[in-house]
Amino acid sequence: MSDVDETAKLWKVNRTVHELVKDRGFQVSDEEMHMDLARFREVYANNSGVVDRNQLNFYTTSRSNPSDQIFVFFSEERSVGVKTMRKLLSILEEKSIQRGIIVFPGNMTPSARKVIVAMAADYRLEEFSEADLLVNIVHHTLVPRHEVLTAEEKKMLLEKYRLKETQLPRIQLADPVARYYGLRRGQVVKITRPSETSGRYASYRICF
Repeated sequence: MSDVDETAKLWKVNRTVHELVKDRGFQVSDEEMHMDLARFREVYANNSGVVDRNQLNFYTTSRSNPSDQIFVFFSEERSVGVKTMRKLLSILEEKSIQRGIIVFPGNMTPSARKVIVAMAADYRLEEFSEADLLVNIVHHTLVPRHEVLTAEEKKMLLEKYRLKETQLPRIQLADPVARYYGLRRGQVVKITRPSETSGRYASYRICF
C-alpha cells in the first residue's frame, strides 16, 4: 500500500474511532470529527507523507461523569503481541485510566488477547483492527438507530412490560454494533426502526 493510500485509510479510521467514542458519551472536538484529508495530512503526516500512529493516540472524558475516561491507542505493530499490550497497560496505569481501546493495522495474537481477559478485573480493554473502522457501521442506511439504556432505564423497561431479562431478545457481545457501543453482558439496547404504519417502532435486545 502506498503512503497516500495508507494516509487516506488512517484518516477514515481516525474519524470513525472519534465518532465511536462520541457515540459512547465521551467528549470529542468538532475539529477531529470533521477534519478533511488535507488537514489530516497537515497535522499527522511527516515530510515524507507517512503518518506516525503515535500521534493519533488520545484520551477523553465522559460528558456525564468526569471520572470516567477512555484512552485510544494506535499500535504501530502490525500483529499485536504481549509487548504492545504491556505498553498500553503502562500508559493506562500512568494516567489512572481504566478503559482502553487498541487499534492495530493487522491482527492480534492469541497471547495478546489473553492479556485482555487476564486484566479484565482492573482494566476494560477493547480491540479493533483498522479494517473494522474504515467505515462507520452505524451510519449505514440498513442499520437502525441503537441507544444503550442506562441501568435505571433497563429497570423501568422490565417493570413496565413485566419481563425478566431472559425474556428479552438477545444481541451477541461479538455483534459489530455491540462492539461499536462497547456493550457489556446484561446491557440493553433500544433499536428504533421505521414503520410504514406507525412511523417508527422500537424493540429491545439484551447483550449476552
